[in-house]
Formats: sequence, structure tokens, C-alpha cells
Amino acid sequence: MSAGGRAGEADGLRAVISALVRRFSLSERADVLCCGLTVAQAATLEALRGGEPVRLGPLARRLGITPSTLTRNLARLFADGLLTRDADPQDGRAARVRLTAAGERSAARVERQELAFAEGVLARLGEARRAEVIRALSELLAAVREATEECCPGAFDHLMAGLAWTGEDGRRDREREGCCGN
Repeated sequence: MSAGGRAGEADGLRAVISALVRRFSLSERADVLCCGLTVAQAATLEALRGGEPVRLGPLARRLGITPSTLTRNLARLFADGLLTRDADPQDGRAARVRLTAAGERSAARVERQELAFAEGVLARLGEARRAEVIRALSELLAAVREATEECCPGAFDHLMAGLAWTGEDGRRDREREGCCGN
């Protein structure tokens, strides 16, 4: 294939991924607004869902935001009774946050809405193509990881730390750790 053909394919891949990211981001925004949350608040609930209490620094890194932005984000979640703050047993000067029962329910509601959207997308592909598409997207993610590692070693794992994603093995994994050990 000519260099121009590869460039055209690369541009096509970039355009399709951009469209998918935009569409899924818009879907996520609509889902969380229906739950009375912002996207940042929903991401915080998702990051804390089903886990141990987390100190604010590691939580900010996991979310990819500054501590001051996190503090503003947490204020409404505390006010709405979705989070609680506990003293850190290893450091009395520090605090850890965790979801309340209401926070767990809100996070579960957002996740159910996002899952329903994804199920609707898969239903349109037809039963025979679903596994093939998921496998191909997992291969694409593996290729993205390899390309990222070439230019920025450790960046992919850092960016993906704490996120649920399907890895090279096609397995959905909520426990992948990044370079920061979040």
C-alpha cells in the first residue's frame, strides 16, 4: 500500500475513533445528567464504586484532575450524601473518602444506563458480529498501547490506571494498576 493510502486509512481511523469518543461522551453526559450528576461527579463515583476508602491525592491522580478541582467536585457529593470522609488510620492529618449507600446506588444507576446504551449498540450489530467487533476493538486497544509505549513508556498504564477496560486478552478488568499504584 502506498504512503498516501496508509495516511488515508490513518485519517479514517482517527475520524472514526473521534466520532465514537464524542458519541459515547455525549451519551455518558446525558446518562449522568438524568441522575442529577455532572460527568466529573459520575466519574468520581465510578472510581470509588465497590472499593476501599481512598485518599484524595491518589483519587485525583486516578481521575486525572488537580486536587483543587477534586475538592470542588467532592463538595457537592458530600452535600448530597453520596460520599463520606474518614480519618486515614495511617496518617491522622489525612482523610479518605468512600461512597455511602446512596453513592453506591447512584453509581450503579449511571452504570446501568451506560450498559443499556452499549447493549443497544451491540443489538444493532447482530449476534454473529458482536464478539468479532469486541475482539477487534480489543486488538485496536492493544495496538494503541504498543504505539503509546513506543513514544511514551508507562503513559498508557498511567492513563488507564483505575479504569475498567478490556485488555489484550479480551478480559474486562477493573483492577489494572498503573505506574502510580492507584
